[in-house]
Amino acid sequence: MRILLVEDDELLGDGVRAGLIQEGYTVDWLKDGHSAELALQTETFDAIVLDIGLPKKTGLEVLKNLRSRGMSTPVIILTARDRVKDRVEGLDYGADDYLAKPFDLSELCARLRAQLRRSSGRSEPILAYGGITLDPAAHSVSKDGARINISPKEFSLLRKLLESMGRVLSREQLAETLYGWDNEIDSNAVEVHVHNLRKKLGEGLIRTIRGVGYMIDKTD
Repeated sequence: MRILLVEDDELLGDGVRAGLIQEGYTVDWLKDGHSAELALQTETFDAIVLDIGLPKKTGLEVLKNLRSRGMSTPVIILTARDRVKDRVEGLDYGADDYLAKPFDLSELCARLRAQLRRSSGRSEPILAYGGITLDPAAHSVSKDGARINISPKEFSLLRKLLESMGRVLSREQLAETLYGWDNEIDSNAVEVHVHNLRKKLGEGLIRTIRGVGYMIDKTD
C-alpha cells in the first residue's frame, strides 16, 4: 500500500517514513504543502498522512483542495495543535482521522489500517479468500491454516488485490502501489510477484485479464 507522508520536521518525518516502511508500506515523503498538491494531481496513493503546519501551503489548504476535487483518499492529520477547535476544523475540512504530536508509531499504523479497511468497504480486519487469510496487523498470510512465507512486495500486492476483489487492476496501478519515487522498477516486476504468489497460494488465485491487468474474483 502506497502512503504519501507530508511532514516538514526532518527528524519526525524520517522516523515515520522508516517505521511505515518497516510495516510494509511504500512511502513517498514530501516536506511542504505545495509539493504535496502537485503530487496529488498526478499520483495515486492509498492514504495520506498530512501535517497541518507546513511551509508554502498549510495542510488544511491541501486537504480542502483535495476534497474539492472529489478525491476520497483517506487522510490522517498529524499536528502539534491539540485544541478541540483545531481538531474540529481538520475533521470538517475532510480529514478522516486526527493524531496529535507526540504520538506512538504503532497507533498511527493502527489508524492507517482502520482507514484503509473502511476505504475498501470492509468491516473485518482480516482479509479472507477461500482458504487464504491475510492479516494486515500481523503482516502474515496463511493458507488452510498454515503460514506462508512471502516477501513484503508480494504481501502488498496480495493485499491490494484482495481489497479490490472483483475489480481489475492494471499493471500500472499495481506498480504504483508497490514502488515509490525512490525505487527502481524492473519492467516485469509485477508479473514476477504475481507468478510467485500463484506458486505459493495456487494458480487459480489471481486471474490475468489479457491486455488489462489482474484481479481476484469476488466470492459469493
